[in-house]
Parts: sequence; C-alpha cells; structure tokens
Amino acid sequence: MLEGKLRQKQANTAVSPVTAPPTSPIAQPASPARAARAEIPGAAPSPTPTAPANNGIFGLADSPVPGLSIGAYGEIKFGAMQNPAANGQWQNGFDAHRLVLLPTYAITPNIIFNAEIEFEHAGSGFDSDDKLHGTAEIEQVWIDFKILDQFNWRAPGIDLVPIGYINQRHEPTQFYSVNRPELYNGLIPSTFKAGASSVYGTIAEGLSYQVQVSSSIEDFGGDFGLRTDAKTVPPFPAGYAPGISGLDALASSRPVRGDFQQLNNTLAYAGKLDFAPAFLPGFAGSVSAYYSPNVTPRGAYADTGDLLGRTSVGIFDAEFRYRVPQTGLELRGEYVHVNFSRPENLRANNDTDPTNNVGKSMYGYSGEIAYHVPLGTILNSEWEAVPFYRYSYENLQTGGFAGTDANAPTGAGQRQFHTAGLAIFPSPKLVLKATYQRVIDKSVAGALSDSFLGGVGFFF
Repeated sequence: MLEGKLRQKQANTAVSPVTAPPTSPIAQPASPARAARAEIPGAAPSPTPTAPANNGIFGLADSPVPGLSIGAYGEIKFGAMQNPAANGQWQNGFDAHRLVLLPTYAITPNIIFNAEIEFEHAGSGFDSDDKLHGTAEIEQVWIDFKILDQFNWRAPGIDLVPIGYINQRHEPTQFYSVNRPELYNGLIPSTFKAGASSVYGTIAEGLSYQVQVSSSIEDFGGDFGLRTDAKTVPPFPAGYAPGISGLDALASSRPVRGDFQQLNNTLAYAGKLDFAPAFLPGFAGSVSAYYSPNVTPRGAYADTGDLLGRTSVGIFDAEFRYRVPQTGLELRGEYVHVNFSRPENLRANNDTDPTNNVGKSMYGYSGEIAYHVPLGTILNSEWEAVPFYRYSYENLQTGGFAGTDANAPTGAGQRQFHTAGLAIFPSPKLVLKATYQRVIDKSVAGALSDSFLGGVGFFF
C-alpha cells in the first residue's frame, strides 16, 4: 500500500493532480508490490494500483511516524459442517480463524520494509484453561529495493511463492466464499510461503513478472519435535507422516521457515507472468510455475526400512478474472497441475497406508460465476451484494502409483466441490459471507464433508 501511495505522491508532484481510478482484484496485473492491498472488488481496472488515502494506522488516522503504515485483515467463521471422522455427523462451530497485522515502513522512497504478522485460530496457547490451539507466526517479512519499474529486487526474507492468484492475494475481500477456493487448500498449499528472494518488474503496460528462488517444499508432514538434531526424519522404525499425499495433496509439505530445520538442501524456483491487456478492459490473468529438483528429506525411508531416492516436483497454474464492462457479471477460472518425477520415492506410497497413495500427477480446475448487485446507501456507505457459484474438481490420485503400498486409487482424492453463496460488501474493506458447499468423491463412504458456513472478513 505504501509503495502505491509514494508513487502516487511522486506522480502528483511531477504533473498536475488527476483522479486515479479505483483498483480491482479481477482486472489489474498482479504485482508483487504491497500496492495490491488496495484492491477493491468490482471496481474499474487500473494498471497502476494506488493505496487508500487514509492508510496510516489501520486506515483510521495518519501515521505519527513518517513512512510508517499499519494495516490489518482477518476472518471470523461460524456455522456447521459434516465431520468425516464421525461418519458425516453435522457439528456446529466457531473459529476466530485469523487476525493479521501489516506493518510497512519506507526506509527511503526506494527501500521499503514489509511484514505480515498472523495470529490463527484465536491465539497460540494450548492448555486446559484457555482451550486454545492456535499459532502466531511471521507470514511475510522482506525489504524491497525499488530500482526501475522494469527491475526491482526483493531481499531475502519470508515471501509468498508467486503461484496462482489467491496465494498472493488471500485477504477475505478478494474471494466470495467463506473458505478460500478449493484449489488453494492443497494443490497450491496456501498460504504458500518460504524463505525466498526475487526480482520483479513491469515488462510493458499491463504485463508484469516475478522470478523467485526459495526454500523447497519437503515430503515430511510431522512437526519440529520429530526432526532429529542431524536434521533428518526420525530413525527407522519410528515412522513419519508424508508431507505429500493423495488425500491432502501438498498441504503438509510447506517449506520450513525457522531455525535451520530444513530436511534437505534444495532450492526451488518459481516464476509468474501477470497480464491485463488494454484491448480487453476488465480482463486479467496469470500463468505461473514452481519447480523443486528434490523434495525427499534426509534419511527418508519406506516402512520396510529401505531408503527413498530423489523426487522432483513441478506445479503449473493458469487463471483468469473477467468483469464484463458495464455489467455486474464476473467470471473466474483456474487450472492447476502438479507433476512428480519419481512417485515411487514418495513417503505416501511407502507407508503401508494404501488410502493416501500418490500417482504421477495431480490436477484440479475451477470455474466461477458471480454477479454484483448494488444495494444503495445504507449506514452512510454504498453496499453491494455478490451472489456466486463455483464448481471445482480435483484428482489427487491419478495413475502411476509405485512403491511398497498397494497400487490402487481409493477415490477419496477425486473430489467435486459445488460451492454457492452470497457475499455482501457494506464497504470494500468489509464483507459478510454465507456459503453452502456440497462435496462429492469416489471413496466408498463418500466425502461426508459438506458445510454451511457464515463469515465476517475485513481488510484495511
């Protein structure tokens, strides 16, 4: 946000002031700049995003420290969902899912510090008194060196991997369902972040890029306590959980971000192109890819005790967003493909559990339709309602199984998601949501994981 504000100030100094158009999550090129945090659902496209005028301290007051800006976003969820572990019994719940603080500081107009400090699931305590089991973590921290519009450097820090759209713009005002879109719950392990450094810039109007080097994902699904002092998996025959599986995809394989706890020495590589062509107003999209030469942790073994070899992983994503000009109609679509070079070396195929096997590849796709309906002025602000429907399909257990487990898909990784709901925006900074989701898979019992959820999201 601060970067966008500084750029706007510089432009106003160079030329006579003009009114900047509002920005839009469906129509602007995705830039790594923090200016993306100013996006407003349903607004007109702008190739140069700008920050809100009042983005000092939580958007409420000017900052007392020149160059300092603090924002926040968060989600509160409630409702009912089926529990597959309880034979599909419907269970009610409430979740203070996340509260995120966004400090930004301009060390100079060309050297900018950014961070994202997140508290998940109501906190970080876990005992019989507070009944909390949450986390507190640094989700992002890095310093940008603004050199040219065409070339900028993001110094080593913790950064989002540039793959897909929602992974880099996952604030609750950027999507309409209560939970994040399904493709970002495993195929893309959102929030997908890592120790990383990158370069980025604008190639031409409406076309930008980012290239990143980062710590690799790893095929290890256990916590830090199971890692040995030698930074290996626990010794045989203790066993350990896979980070990549045919039930959860890559959800448990996220890179380690603290205390030199990586279980391999591999670097991963990612690149992304964002486009918003001027000849097609309201349209934007991206293509991106991620590659790790090896995700096998040190000392990885099958339940037989045999050591497991190397496995590379590649992820490809293509997505688009289109707000049809002069109408309320909005369309979105996305495709994700994950490929494994040697699935016979993945832990899930060697753990005596045939239900979580992984084939040669995984993939998924989704299509969404939404319509923006103005509700008029209520409580001194312009309200908008957005009914939507999204269809998603995932196949996490394709053919090509190999290893010591039985080589047969269980069907549990082949899922369809029918998601429908309503998002009401009292302000571009606030959204009230209601979502019903029907989940179908090919396992014997079925998915048994439907849900009816409500949510409150904010971002300022």
